[in-house]
Amino acid sequence: MTLPRLMLADDHTILMEGFRKLLEPQYEIVGTVSDGRALMEMAPKLNPDVIVADIGMPLMNGLEAGLRLKQQMPTTKLILTMNEDPDLAVEAMRSGACGYLLKTSAADELLRAIQLALKGKSYVTPQIARGMQKSFIKNPSVKGQAKTLTARQREVVQLLAEGKSMKEVANILKVTPRTVAFHKYRVMEVLSIETTAELIQFAIKSKILVS
Repeated sequence: MTLPRLMLADDHTILMEGFRKLLEPQYEIVGTVSDGRALMEMAPKLNPDVIVADIGMPLMNGLEAGLRLKQQMPTTKLILTMNEDPDLAVEAMRSGACGYLLKTSAADELLRAIQLALKGKSYVTPQIARGMQKSFIKNPSVKGQAKTLTARQREVVQLLAEGKSMKEVANILKVTPRTVAFHKYRVMEVLSIETTAELIQFAIKSKILVS
């Protein structure tokens, strides 16, 4: 009998190993990565049935990486883990994720979320479901400003907000520092932001940079 194929993405090694031990009896763990860009690179090669990804990863957050992958791999199911933020959960489920768990969710919740995902169903931890309902009513358009940015602009904003220099960002994205500078100042112009500090604040408030 062929086991369903899972991929894990989390920059907390101990937590990821805990997931592996929990899941390996029932699933084949085809790969693990610790940042969003590695997830983007490896997932198409490994072709998992389900990706379990932490949102707050470096280089590219798990929500951005996972939802880009959904466009390339529409049959792959995406389950996201994060701290308690109803707005982020709403954004994740609106954008195509089929599961949302908290870091503190019980192990059986993760197993249930994966089982439901494989059946084409969704699962949101009850710990955050009520908050999500309030978020839908209060803020029907989450991350509105961030959506005006291109995918490349959001990448640049996250990397700069993580404290990387323009040269470091250029190396990661395989572009020139001048290109990074162009994207940075274009974003600042579009958002009417004048300083790097304001850019970092925007990245946090709009969930581009997730702690």
